[in-house]
Amino acid sequence: MTGPTALLGAHIVLPHGVVQHQALLIADGRILGLAAPGDVPDGYQRVDLGGGTLLPGFIDTQVNGGGDVLFNDQTSVEGIRAIAQAHRQFGTTGLMPTLISDHPQVVDAALAAGEDALEQGVPGVLGLHIEGPHLNPAKKGIHDQTRFAAIDARVIERLGAPTLGRRIVTLAPELAPKGAIAALTLAGVLVCAGHSMADYAQTRAALAEGLAGFTHLFNAMTQFSSREPGMVGAALEDRGTHVGLIVDGLHVHPAALRVALMARGSEGAMLVTDAMPPVGGQGLDFTLMGTRITVKDGDCRGPDGTLAGSGLSMIAAFNNTITMLGQDLVTASRMASGNPARFLRLEHETGSIAPGLRADLVHLDEARNVTATWIAGQREDHA
Repeated sequence: MTGPTALLGAHIVLPHGVVQHQALLIADGRILGLAAPGDVPDGYQRVDLGGGTLLPGFIDTQVNGGGDVLFNDQTSVEGIRAIAQAHRQFGTTGLMPTLISDHPQVVDAALAAGEDALEQGVPGVLGLHIEGPHLNPAKKGIHDQTRFAAIDARVIERLGAPTLGRRIVTLAPELAPKGAIAALTLAGVLVCAGHSMADYAQTRAALAEGLAGFTHLFNAMTQFSSREPGMVGAALEDRGTHVGLIVDGLHVHPAALRVALMARGSEGAMLVTDAMPPVGGQGLDFTLMGTRITVKDGDCRGPDGTLAGSGLSMIAAFNNTITMLGQDLVTASRMASGNPARFLRLEHETGSIAPGLRADLVHLDEARNVTATWIAGQREDHA
């Protein structure tokens, strides 16, 4: 652990505004507060960031891979570490490695690896996201429906087992037995709806059981229309849940995302990448469940043109939120950090720059490129 440090010379993004000409004081991995540059206490190492902007580190709740690693193919601590390290260079200081629909033994291996990674303190790992295999084949997307399975008591026991971190489960609520979502929620699982044919009424019933969010809003779910609001309508109406947004200009038209933000506000909106192995890696094309995925300019697609996750990084999603969606710096920061922290019930630990929180930070230069990150006060520089 480094000694007490004062970070100077950058604009600092707080939850509700930006401050200038202030030093951010950190010690023992925690944020102590702000001070005028002339009032930095003795004993602090003064670090001049040379301009740019200091923000809370990004939190990504849907990360399938990175650094040429697909989590499904490397359900190990080493695989998780490689993915987390690959995404850190893009400002991600907290993430949920995400397992795409797979056989029970792979799910078990992923859960075990996630617990091992948390126990070992792998930097940036906050828990695990299990996306499927309890999905609707009619909205399978790139998922392999031969690996889909029904939810029963054994599944609930597996997914609801105690964890050292956070756990997200994405499922199709219309296929879940009555009470399953409530049981998972009671066990501390954050249940999200996705890859689903649930209509508005079915989605409202899931919300009543404790549904916490919606995985990649608009994608692989029933859409909003005049006589059947669908899952999208239920998600936009409900203000107590969180919605994941893939802001890459490919998954959802920017105008649809702008309308969504106008409809329900930005507080429950969180940026996700749905990232695949090429993010932070050297390769492009990769294999997913035996299917060759081609990648061009960050656009990942199967042989039939189906989107297969993304080549999006969090810094790109953050910048797209400003340029494509017209959001200001503070709002984009909340969508990339504060909102996902609240979704994960970690807002008292990370997700914003406030006294007492963990010093998870990202520094951007004037062009909004990542130059450095801090996880619990440990700095890493990035080209």
